[in-house]
Amino acid sequence: MEKVYLLENLDCANCAMKIEKKVGKLKGVHEVSVDFVSKKMFIEHEGGMMEEIIHCIHDLEPDVVVKDITKGKKEHHVHLHEEECSCGHEHTHEHHHEEGCGCGHEHTHEHHHEEGCDCGHEHTHEHHHEEGCSCGHEHAAHEERVIAGADKLYINGLDCASCAAKVEAYVQKMDNVHDASLNFSTGVLFVEVEDPSKKMDTFEKIQKVVPTLEDGVVVSFDKQEEKKASMFSFKDNYRLYLGIILFIIAIIFEKQDWSFWLFFASYIIAGGKVVYTALRNIMRGEVFDENFLMSVATIGAFCVGANEEAVAVMIFYEIGEMFQSYAVNRSRKSISSLMNIRADYANLLVNGVEKRVDPQDIKVDDIILVKPGERLPLDGVIINGSSSLDTSALTGESMPREVVSEDEVLAGVVNLNGVITIRVTKEYGESTVSRILELVENASSKKAPMEKFITKFAKVYTPTVVGLAILVVLLPVIFVEGADFNQWLYRALTFLVVSCPCALVISVPLGMFAGIGAASKKGVLIKGGNYLEALKDVDTVVFDKTGTLTKGVFGVSECVPCGMETKQLMEYAAYAEYYSNHPIASSIRKAYAKDIDSDKLSDYEEVAGNGVRVLYEGKELLAGNHKLMDANHIAYEQVKAIGTIIYIAYDHQYAGYVLISDEIKETSKAAIQALKASGVKKCVMLSGDRQEVGEAVAKTLALDEVHMQLLPADKVEKVEMLLEKEADGKKLAFVGDGINDAPVLARADIGVAMGGIGSDAAIEAADVVLMKDDPAALSVAMRIARKTMGILWQNIVFSLVIKIGILILTIFGLSNMWMGVFADVGVTLLAVLNSMRALKVE
Repeated sequence: MEKVYLLENLDCANCAMKIEKKVGKLKGVHEVSVDFVSKKMFIEHEGGMMEEIIHCIHDLEPDVVVKDITKGKKEHHVHLHEEECSCGHEHTHEHHHEEGCGCGHEHTHEHHHEEGCDCGHEHTHEHHHEEGCSCGHEHAAHEERVIAGADKLYINGLDCASCAAKVEAYVQKMDNVHDASLNFSTGVLFVEVEDPSKKMDTFEKIQKVVPTLEDGVVVSFDKQEEKKASMFSFKDNYRLYLGIILFIIAIIFEKQDWSFWLFFASYIIAGGKVVYTALRNIMRGEVFDENFLMSVATIGAFCVGANEEAVAVMIFYEIGEMFQSYAVNRSRKSISSLMNIRADYANLLVNGVEKRVDPQDIKVDDIILVKPGERLPLDGVIINGSSSLDTSALTGESMPREVVSEDEVLAGVVNLNGVITIRVTKEYGESTVSRILELVENASSKKAPMEKFITKFAKVYTPTVVGLAILVVLLPVIFVEGADFNQWLYRALTFLVVSCPCALVISVPLGMFAGIGAASKKGVLIKGGNYLEALKDVDTVVFDKTGTLTKGVFGVSECVPCGMETKQLMEYAAYAEYYSNHPIASSIRKAYAKDIDSDKLSDYEEVAGNGVRVLYEGKELLAGNHKLMDANHIAYEQVKAIGTIIYIAYDHQYAGYVLISDEIKETSKAAIQALKASGVKKCVMLSGDRQEVGEAVAKTLALDEVHMQLLPADKVEKVEMLLEKEADGKKLAFVGDGINDAPVLARADIGVAMGGIGSDAAIEAADVVLMKDDPAALSVAMRIARKTMGILWQNIVFSLVIKIGILILTIFGLSNMWMGVFADVGVTLLAVLNSMRALKVE
């Protein structure tokens, strides 16, 4: 069986190497690989070996905690020692821990966390972490955590943002629901349950109750294709059309005494659903919504004798809602089409026979056939054929990519010409296209400050306007002599029509999601609306050097021995760098181009920021910078050259140096210029490389600051200093490779990873991922962010100016309900259409 184990507390590369070697010798273990960076052990072994593997690891490293994180399996966490684990508590005998707290333990009976425990995470049973819970820790915002681990239900037919908020609030209060979040833009309801064993019962209750909250809304467990929008369908809108016909007849016979009943019948047929919904919501405690406001306003109009206007306002409100629903659905489809990168089928080859199957049914190592014009359904390696691939859906690049046998290819790209045969390397759920779609879909659940403000504003705005409407009636009647009650009541009713904040509640999240979708089309993955909003305020960009501004493709440009032949020095260098995953080490091994006998090596050690130390044939071999030579009292001659210099010493004697060079990316200079043009005031470079190398790169790219010879901790310190200098409201973005720069990515206001398509580590580490490894894409992301936020502010200002203007005109008797309907539905429709401009990027 194939397993993946997480090795918590594994903080030493040498320890990782020892674990891999020792576990690999166990009988029944076929293959094992320990990745020190991710602290994961990938292993293929026979069944029933978990305890033996745990014992083996604990014998070597007692502090390492082992978790089974194999995809699709419940986390299994074992302690075999009566000692303190990393969470700081004593575990007796053997504990099999379920998913729960961040330390990985389910705490039972004796295992209670008191204030001051250092695991700092959510505990099951007695410990439900609210703010200020007994564990004594401050917990992060719940919203992002819940979305990350919640189940999804799909909501169809929901066209109203305020209705979405009501559904979300109701579901949050249901039994067995720990938290819920309804994403209106995507129609996804995220639900986190308290008791997983009752999950399906809870979901079925949600499926039954939601349609009773909002007519026409359907909850499904799988994503359903939206039916084709048909705005003028008689079947969908027959009540409205019949109401309009009766309204026209009533106007014709308006002078007849019985015309009132025609108006009333028209009102009931066209707007009865609105009144019914208002009454139902009032019974549930939901008063201030658009149904209540329209019902009170139009029924009040009947009471003051404005029969024609009461019906007309209701009809035009329903027509506006129909147009609004159509616009929202079209907007969703436009956004969804941006990420239409999922293949509908895969051509599976079984014994040479082609069979069309669902991509989710394909397994790793299956062979699939992709024909011209088809989209690649899964990630894999080409084993036969060659072709040109359109990668624009993933990277935004228009130029096709030529691929041949042995090349890796990713799901979501389009095969343009040749027939290619592919061996699948990842199941559908782990494929690039699946991860991207998941990321974009979840992005809008991380609400931006503007969205949160609008939500709070809407809750205050509507009751405030209702209160003002009451005052509009009462104050003139009480304090103004001869005031006509019916006249002021009519003005108050117009107030109610105007007061619905739909334009803001719908257009802001929709525009935010459109901006995220537009960025994804350009190969920029933005993980949430909060990061999209923050991007517009970036005025300092800090770059890592290697792999970000430079290609990260190192090559040996010089090999200068001291007292020996060149080939002997290259041998020392290659053996010294054998265990390192750094690009420099890879370039040295590639230049050596010979097999390396690892049995000649022992006691490998990485000296942080300096280099490596290892025993080669029993004698000390050093490879690193001048600090390593100085620390070990090696007499050497310091070299000045543009590039990375690796000094070599063997058996306490200086052996020579190897010069490694890295090229600046062709787009880096243009990227810096584009950032400066977009308003970035300062571009800074941080690197662990030598000062001369950094200054040469900085001069070529016209950078404002450069700080070199930095350890990872030094980079964090430099970023801290730059953050202190930031003006209020301005943001700092750090651009790195998403792996080695994880601490700095986390500390910056916005972490941007030069992830490259398919980089798992980059997608996990950063807030923004540039899928084509091009720093110029950051300026595109900032331009999209500023355009999107500009559009949203246009919607806010336009909506409030129109509404406030009509409210003022209403007080002076210069407006009527017709204008009120425009201020509500008309403005909403215009705001939604304006939000869609965020989809277009020049």
